[in-house]
Amino acid sequence: MQLLTPPMGWNSWNTFGGSISDSLIRETARTMKDKGYLAAGYEYIVIDDCWSLRDRGPDGHLVPDPEKFPHGMKDLADYVHSLGFKFGLYSCAGVMTCAGYPSSYDHEFTDARDFADWGVDFLKYDFCNFPANADGNNRYAIMSMALKSTGRDILFSACNWGTDEPWKWMKSLGVHMYRSTGDIQDNFASFSSIVRSQLPNFCMSGANCFNDIDMLTVGMYGKGNVAQGDACGDVEYQTQFALWCMLSAPLMLGADVRNMPAFAESLVLNPGLLRINQDPEGRVPQVVYRGRMIYSGPDVPGGWKEYPDTGLTLFKHMSGGEFAVGFFNMAPMPGQVPFIFADAGLPSTSGFALHFCDALTGEDLGLRQDYLNLMVPARGCRVLTCRIEKC
Repeated sequence: MQLLTPPMGWNSWNTFGGSISDSLIRETARTMKDKGYLAAGYEYIVIDDCWSLRDRGPDGHLVPDPEKFPHGMKDLADYVHSLGFKFGLYSCAGVMTCAGYPSSYDHEFTDARDFADWGVDFLKYDFCNFPANADGNNRYAIMSMALKSTGRDILFSACNWGTDEPWKWMKSLGVHMYRSTGDIQDNFASFSSIVRSQLPNFCMSGANCFNDIDMLTVGMYGKGNVAQGDACGDVEYQTQFALWCMLSAPLMLGADVRNMPAFAESLVLNPGLLRINQDPEGRVPQVVYRGRMIYSGPDVPGGWKEYPDTGLTLFKHMSGGEFAVGFFNMAPMPGQVPFIFADAGLPSTSGFALHFCDALTGEDLGLRQDYLNLMVPARGCRVLTCRIEKC
């Protein structure tokens, strides 16, 4: 399988957890088709944990829960395919899934054959209940070979939460995307800490093996299975989505798209941001600024307050001689996020400047030389595209 750009789709876990069913998946797929998600690139519909019975059948095979999925997985996959989507399913490298259902440890080739026969196009492969004396790297290698043995193109989404630094070895096992962190929660602290933890490692992410920083929580607004702490609002969701796009991370939606608020829906369908994520060169960004944010004002004792490690500027090379620049303010106060062009390889002596446009709105922002400092709202972002022009 050639995977040149980050996968896009929807996963059931963040909102629904174990409350999944045949009708939910069909309704979600129809909604995503009708509202333009498929046309925008969200092609995978993935069922997470809790889809099977609690025990394997007498023949040793996994059995879809007949109450949740009365028509079986093949029939559901056929329906998802008929709408133009690809169909995804979940299993685990341990002896049980995270929710305590039977998993694929020592059953890899049997399960892979069943997945292929059912029409599975995407396997999320978790890491719960893994034997202490087993080798995690080897078990992911086994499932990779099991999937290949079926002859069906199945995207292998490894989910070992960053254990043993998977960014250093997952690509060599034939994995297409790998979870590099613990589970995301629907709050600002969760997604911002996830991004901070992976900034040094994204240089090893790229075509055919993408660093997966978990399913998005955009549009959940405190409802669902991973709703913990203070839920995000519109500004924070825009920051989350822009970060995932700038980092060329997989875009797996986790909200209930059947009831997505208008702002969140327009955000995840924004063509300017999606173009940055899906750029055919598939490059990850350069960190050109990572440092403090300073807030000054009459309401601050001493006149100013410093927030360490809350400013972030990302610069990304794109196809066709274009670039993207993301300005992120993780502080709880508004402030200026800097971009010195020399840090991206364009010194003042070059004789060139950058012509900017707003990536979200398309607004022409004109030509700038040497630097650009943008005022960014608290926990907010600005994302621009630009081209080199002679001064």
